[in-house]
Amino acid sequence: MKKNILYILPLVMMALGLTSCSEDSLSSESIITADSYTQNQFDKWLEANFRNPYNIDFKYRYEEIESDMNYYTVPADMESSIVMAHLLKYLCVETYNEVAGIEFTRSYFPKMFYLIGTWEYRNNGSYILGTAEGGKKILLTGINFLPEVLAGTYDRTRDVAEGLNHYYIKTIHHEFTHILNQTRDFPTSFRQVTPNSYVNDSQFDEPYLSAYLQRGFISAYAQTEAREDFAEMVSVYVTNSAEWWEEQMKAADTTWEGDIDQVQTGRALIEQKLDITRAYMRDVWNIDIDELRDCILRRQTNITSGKIDLTDISTNELTK
Repeated sequence: MKKNILYILPLVMMALGLTSCSEDSLSSESIITADSYTQNQFDKWLEANFRNPYNIDFKYRYEEIESDMNYYTVPADMESSIVMAHLLKYLCVETYNEVAGIEFTRSYFPKMFYLIGTWEYRNNGSYILGTAEGGKKILLTGINFLPEVLAGTYDRTRDVAEGLNHYYIKTIHHEFTHILNQTRDFPTSFRQVTPNSYVNDSQFDEPYLSAYLQRGFISAYAQTEAREDFAEMVSVYVTNSAEWWEEQMKAADTTWEGDIDQVQTGRALIEQKLDITRAYMRDVWNIDIDELRDCILRRQTNITSGKIDLTDISTNELTK
């Protein structure tokens, strides 16, 4: 089974811990799957908002069979799982409903999300944010750090919106792009823009970590290989503002001295990739990535301004 992995170099290594739940929460419910368990209110909410409308299985209880035994992992706690379910629904699933139609979402969105509490740490100092497997499953890691990200305290160099995108929301759009590419591959012309510049697992080593924009990549991780480059182009573009993007382009508007064969600026290379990416999403999937970005950013503002209740699991009003 083909697995696509998104991982990053940690800026700060935080101590691992589980978020506690209040007595009147769902903390008494098991977060580890047993042979049988009583369906709780969150399970009913998930059924109403994921399984019934989209046939998506949202797994927050720890299941060994769904976990990667190559890493030390812990269960996602209940309260953080509830918040993540709301974020995924509002900032990801429903954005595609809005710009591409609910039938697109039902047809192509992965049929399983599986949550674990910690990041999957690698020996090279990076850690995995998420994986996509076989076009059907997305693993999301680090769920137990979500309260700190929402409070703006997990990484003090990031505001809440940037933290949410960096650790979670961009990951989902990145992995979903892999799933779309597994269904209809992106053009070979994309691979030909920077064909000899991919560095595999050295993307977080210097000089690549500092020079990715000048080399023609929108993120350090995009330097891994063409598939990751394409998924980063989509996910980074749609989760950041036009002003932010232009700042990156200004920083990229030079050639990289480390590559004597690079005759174009990093900006020119990235903009070539963006043109190919925009055309692919439009012509193959009938998705305008600028419209998708506007939708995500508008909804993101609703989240950060507190307009959306991320804890309500009542099922009085079901989603369409």
